[in-house]
Amino acid sequence: MPSSDAILAALQGVKDPSTGRTLGELGMVKNVDMLEGNGVRVRLELPTPASPHKARLEEAVRAVLSPQQLSRVEVAFTADVRRAPGRGGADLVPSVRNVILVGSGKGGVGKSTVSVNLAVALAQLGCRVGLLDADIYGPSIPLMMGLFGARPSSSDGKSVEPLGAYGVKVISIGFFVDPDQAMIWRGPMLHGALVQLLRDVSWGELDYLILDLPPGTGDVQLTIAQQVSVSGAVVVTTPQDVALSDAIKAKTMFDKVSIPVLGFVENMSGFICPHCRAETDIFSKGGAEAAARKLAVPFLGRVPINLAVRTGGDEGRPVVADHPELPESQALVRIAQNVADRVAIANLQAVPRGHKPLVQLGKRN
Repeated sequence: MPSSDAILAALQGVKDPSTGRTLGELGMVKNVDMLEGNGVRVRLELPTPASPHKARLEEAVRAVLSPQQLSRVEVAFTADVRRAPGRGGADLVPSVRNVILVGSGKGGVGKSTVSVNLAVALAQLGCRVGLLDADIYGPSIPLMMGLFGARPSSSDGKSVEPLGAYGVKVISIGFFVDPDQAMIWRGPMLHGALVQLLRDVSWGELDYLILDLPPGTGDVQLTIAQQVSVSGAVVVTTPQDVALSDAIKAKTMFDKVSIPVLGFVENMSGFICPHCRAETDIFSKGGAEAAARKLAVPFLGRVPINLAVRTGGDEGRPVVADHPELPESQALVRIAQNVADRVAIANLQAVPRGHKPLVQLGKRN
């Protein structure tokens, strides 16, 4: 009968699909319990509950343990989202482990739609998620999250409690102003409002705070770069050349303020007729993937056009929650997994090579 030490030694050499480093180096093997009847139970700790690699890791574990002639192998997963290096301290949101920006070079590309469904998908996958509507001039998150007309409260008169929907904590300037009121503010007022939305909200412990940015490369983006330690940015675009040109500008802006770009998302990527199933590339297709390849950034995925995506946003029912069976919803969930994976890869790079964390070896039971 194999010993737990022999099994642990085999597991420590399995490579993580994201980073290429071993599970032993990354401290992902947490428990090895020998079971009666020559079985074993292995517990692996993932860097995010949204990891897209669970099936591959379980397959790798079973493969590496097959020479041990075990009667059965049980693989269990837990997760601990690592804090981005440098987060905390003077940061405006020290209780948030990772801040993720969703931006675009121009309006009308579905940036808020991606933000909302990204946040809801991450929450569905078991993450603690917040969503901040940083588009001060045109807040749309209250409507898209089904919170239009709602008002946050304050228990102590100092901080605001975010509203909740679909497992996500939500805050927006739209909760505090008349929806028909135009925000005619100059830069300093914009800066002050954004700082308050970050600092004076009781976010609690979050794995991810998603910021839905206004289009362009203006004051809001600069304020965030100066005031918040950001894990990375997602750039949303449509496939046509005019949108891609602005998306490249957004990527350049993030580079200049030292915010890593996690990747590109191609929205409105083709339309599949619900009757004949023929596909029409209304705005072309594949442009964002080609641009990502040219700029050497990851391509996170594409989302086809579907009426349910639009109606879900208008009616406050994000499509990933309202119609999870749709290909568009599944595409958005995969994008959420890819975003979480890219953040995890960056955070795991801070783990020193040769790191050998303590592993609990259980007795035979």
